[in-house]
Amino acid sequence: MRKLSPDQLRGRLFDVLRRKHHWATPHFNGNKTPKQHLNIHYHQEYVVYIRDIAILLARILGKNPPWEVRRKLAAMIYEEETGCLTLGRPHRELFLEMMMGLGFDRAGFRDVELLSNSRAYREWLDTICQDEDWLVGGTVLTIFVGGTDRDPEDVLYPQPKKTSAEIEDTITKHPLHQYHGLSSSCMDYIRVHEMAEFGCRREVYEMITRHATEPDVQERILTRMDEALRHWSRYQDGIARACGLRNP
Repeated sequence: MRKLSPDQLRGRLFDVLRRKHHWATPHFNGNKTPKQHLNIHYHQEYVVYIRDIAILLARILGKNPPWEVRRKLAAMIYEEETGCLTLGRPHRELFLEMMMGLGFDRAGFRDVELLSNSRAYREWLDTICQDEDWLVGGTVLTIFVGGTDRDPEDVLYPQPKKTSAEIEDTITKHPLHQYHGLSSSCMDYIRVHEMAEFGCRREVYEMITRHATEPDVQERILTRMDEALRHWSRYQDGIARACGLRNP
């Protein structure tokens, strides 16, 4: 593989993220989704990555990347674990508050039985974060797991930081509020992501592309990103099957 410039590598990463969409997503964001389907979906999401994202980030930090990367990762971990850069509460606690607002029992999130594809995806993430160097593991965790198919637009055409009024408008338009009656008072998990998102996506891409300069490292990153997409797609397929959904 020939050496890619930072912009070329970023473009290849964008190519992967553009494919990070799943046929069942409109169902889970729709107005006819049964609460039981949301229950299955959110229990899997919580255990696969929401609950332990700070632990996975800490594994990358423990590989002693350059200081500016350590500082960025440390800030991410600090916010996930404390919320002190935004609303002052750990993100996983805000997520569980949102789940209770939907009527789900908090105790049900303590011992979740993962679906087979969910378990395979989480085990793969554990292996990548534990065994790969910080550049590969950090790319998978911060760019793939933390990203969406909107990344190219968000990074290339960043919008101004949202005002409080704009964030509240996002809350009122959220499917959980519109279709499932979730009180806006239970949606701080959505708020913190809206608050923390400004500039974040551009920063993580710069963090990776600035340091991934060797062709063999770039190739390994792109290979792992393709693997991440395959594992994530199967993970989403498993949730859809558990809900009785079929690909149209």
